[in-house]
Amino acid sequence: MNVDRAALTRVTAALIASAIFIGALSLIKRGPEAAADFPCAIDSQAKQISIDVARGESGSDIALELFEKGVTQSQAAFFRLAVADPRSASIAPGVHLIDARLCARDALTQLLDNKRIAGLIVIKEGAWLSEIKKSFESAGYTRKEIDRAFSVAEIPLPYSSLEGLLFPAQYSFAKGTPIEDALAAMIARGLRETKNAGFDSSNAGFEAQELLTIASIIQAEGTDDVFGQVSRVIFNRLKIGMPLQMDSTVHYIEEKRGDIFLSTQSTLVNSPFNTYRRTGLPPSPIGNPGRNAMLATVSPAEGTWLYFITVAPRDTRFTDSFEQFNKWKLLYKANLRDGKFEE
Repeated sequence: MNVDRAALTRVTAALIASAIFIGALSLIKRGPEAAADFPCAIDSQAKQISIDVARGESGSDIALELFEKGVTQSQAAFFRLAVADPRSASIAPGVHLIDARLCARDALTQLLDNKRIAGLIVIKEGAWLSEIKKSFESAGYTRKEIDRAFSVAEIPLPYSSLEGLLFPAQYSFAKGTPIEDALAAMIARGLRETKNAGFDSSNAGFEAQELLTIASIIQAEGTDDVFGQVSRVIFNRLKIGMPLQMDSTVHYIEEKRGDIFLSTQSTLVNSPFNTYRRTGLPPSPIGNPGRNAMLATVSPAEGTWLYFITVAPRDTRFTDSFEQFNKWKLLYKANLRDGKFEE
């Protein structure tokens, strides 16, 4: 019998290739289960391990540290999960305190829990310095060292106040970090953000400190979807010498949060921040604005509006007519009485 050796060789090679392909496919399908992994069971008495996640650190690097410190049973278990789960991209930089001997899934869950970040200081958009100081206290610093650090902090030119320069973000500092270093890092971040927004150069005749002040009012008065329009109202009023009459500037004086109603008595408060009694801008920012408020400051929406009012949650209206504004004000008062702002 004649045997076609070439054909036989091709068939054999094809069978081997198929076996390799099927084997590889099997490994892929098994995924993280193919890697050694601890059982998924939380031990309330487990030892806590410090995992230091650097900004921009890869999933592979995090997986290696977890394995080397005894959090996971293998590097591959966490790495494969991190590749498959898009939430892993949200792991915040900082020192995370998580339990030992976790399955990969529980390790990811704990890494995503910001309450487990040591020395965490969260600055919310629009936060006041007085509120940020409380965040430092929560992070373990004493009131005495906080007050001293804030009073001697070096404020970079062309700015003249610390308020407004502490950019809203999540900051994490290693245990033992001097408060002066932590505050300096925040100021440096704030300075970068103002430069990125274009505050380092004169814009429409306004200096950087003035632009930051405007941004802080925009942040306090509006929401992201109307920042551009609020910005335009502010510039339109400044242009014609009309008092800004912004409730947020009085709330800043009185340190009141969550109160949308402003009494007539409050508008009479004698303060350079009271934009009901004084024309022009307050002497400094009334909070720490976020990126979108900063961008709206240099790129206000086009319009002739002079007035705006939020008549109901998520319903802010703009007009250049005082008569229309007063009509909407009646609607606002009716909605306030009906409790629509409490929903």
